[in-house]
Amino acid sequence: MATKDPTAVERANLLNMAKLSIKGLIESALSFGRTLDSDYPPLQQFFVVMEHCLKHGLKVRKSFLSYNKTIWGPLELVEKLYPEAEEIGASVRDLPGLKTPLGRARAWLRLALMQKKMADYLRCLIIQRELLSEFYEYHALMMEEEGAVIVGLLVGLNVIDANLCVKGEDLDSQVGVIDFSMYLKNEEDVGNKERNVQIAAILDQKNYVEELNRQLNTVSSLHSRVDSLEKSNTKLIEELAIAKNNIIKLQEENHQLRNENKLILMKTQQHLEVTKVDVDAELQTYKHSRQELDEMYNEARRQLRDESQLRQDVENELAVQVSMKHEIELAMKLLEKDIHEKQDTLIGLRQQLEEVKAINIEMYQKLQGSEDGLKEKNEIIARLEEKTNKITVAMRQLEQRLQQAEKAQMEAEDEDKKYLQECQSKSDSLQKQISQKEKQLVQLETDLKIEKEWRQTLQEDLQKEKDALSHLRNETQQIVSLKKEFLNLQDENQQLKKIYHEQEQALQELGNKLSESKLKIEDIKEANKALQGLVWLKDKEATHCKLCEKEFSLSKRKHHCRNCGEIFCNACSDNELPLPSSPKPVRVCDSCHALLIQRCSSNLP
Repeated sequence: MATKDPTAVERANLLNMAKLSIKGLIESALSFGRTLDSDYPPLQQFFVVMEHCLKHGLKVRKSFLSYNKTIWGPLELVEKLYPEAEEIGASVRDLPGLKTPLGRARAWLRLALMQKKMADYLRCLIIQRELLSEFYEYHALMMEEEGAVIVGLLVGLNVIDANLCVKGEDLDSQVGVIDFSMYLKNEEDVGNKERNVQIAAILDQKNYVEELNRQLNTVSSLHSRVDSLEKSNTKLIEELAIAKNNIIKLQEENHQLRNENKLILMKTQQHLEVTKVDVDAELQTYKHSRQELDEMYNEARRQLRDESQLRQDVENELAVQVSMKHEIELAMKLLEKDIHEKQDTLIGLRQQLEEVKAINIEMYQKLQGSEDGLKEKNEIIARLEEKTNKITVAMRQLEQRLQQAEKAQMEAEDEDKKYLQECQSKSDSLQKQISQKEKQLVQLETDLKIEKEWRQTLQEDLQKEKDALSHLRNETQQIVSLKKEFLNLQDENQQLKKIYHEQEQALQELGNKLSESKLKIEDIKEANKALQGLVWLKDKEATHCKLCEKEFSLSKRKHHCRNCGEIFCNACSDNELPLPSSPKPVRVCDSCHALLIQRCSSNLP
């Protein structure tokens, strides 16, 4: 004789005890009047048996003071798996008289029985065996088939109406001992079979009525959900139309601002050309009046200092423009990220047709993000306009300074003429007084030597000024190159706007197809029934069309063939044929379309 596994014997015994206790409780409740109190003996024995079943194979958990072996841990896990069980857990924790986890577990079982949902709660717990493995051994009753059988038996307890007072009962110190005398058969029980058969028929009728009520509740909830989805879909379509109108208005304003910016750039270029001509004229005047222009050199030095300051200002403005360029690049990267996110949402729309409402909300949020991006672009354009205004103001200031320099030059020429006249008069007087003032010749010679040295220093200063002017010319060339880069950036911006317009068109198509999605749900369900035996290729695995091998994008979207399950583009899968599994015509790729037509032609006489 082969010895049986003692754990299997324990599970069988507990299963039999559960059957007897549930059966006896239902029969006695029907004879007693179906409304039970906490003092009813069969009901007490049922809770004891359930406690033994839940304790079977429970792992021992170590704590600081002692070892803990309680069923409150797995029962507390039901709240995470079944949201309706949160009320029971909260009410059990709020009971004042409970101090031990075992008392909380007993109170939880009593409340679940009063709610008639004990079978539903324990079914959710048994399904998640990976989570139960943290609390039970592998050979425990809740981890084996006996646990599922007991949960099925608990469904019959829904016919019992229990009225239990959990608050005043001492559940912590109760002793759970099974009274086997209640389940031993007597001769009187054999004579009551006919009455039990009648009671079972009545119970079956009650269960049938309760199931009908549940189905009616689910149907009404589904109708309300469909109505809410239709309303939300219409609202989202209206919001899409409003957003599109706003985008068109913003594009027109952007176009006007660009035209104004181009006019400002043309004016600045003209001002630069005028300033170049003025600078060349000044250079020629400096060459002609290079000698005996002491005050002009000093004023030229001052002008150079001012121009150096202007140069620093221009460099700062160039640095700001470079930073603005980086900001524009960052904005374009953000737009690319938004495009990728929109592609992900489009793929999610095909996978989650039942969750149309959530996907529409995400699309609305992304439209708001695109509007924010447009607002940021308008702010950037406003900043550019402010900078162009600053540049025009600086050019006006340069023109005023050039006018002041011309006035100063005229004054210096007048002073030079006066100085020459004075020198001629002095030379005449000196020639007359040569014979008388021979002693002053030595002093005059020394003065001439000083003047020669001073002229040499002036010549060196002129060379330095020439070098500074050449450096300024190089800087003007750099400014021209920067203008070319700015024009290139404008071209790139126009290309990106074209891409953005294409994406908006794709979004419009999606909005139109979302309105038609509800009508196509039934066709898709029928096609899914037909494809239950096929291998349905996932959207993430397909990046190119199988026939034309073109890459998928927002404009070139993915379509499943209802015959072979592969993914094709719209051009390669625009055929529709009725399949044997679905009488309505469904989408089929070109290759499957040709094969099906050949088969139909071969079957014809």
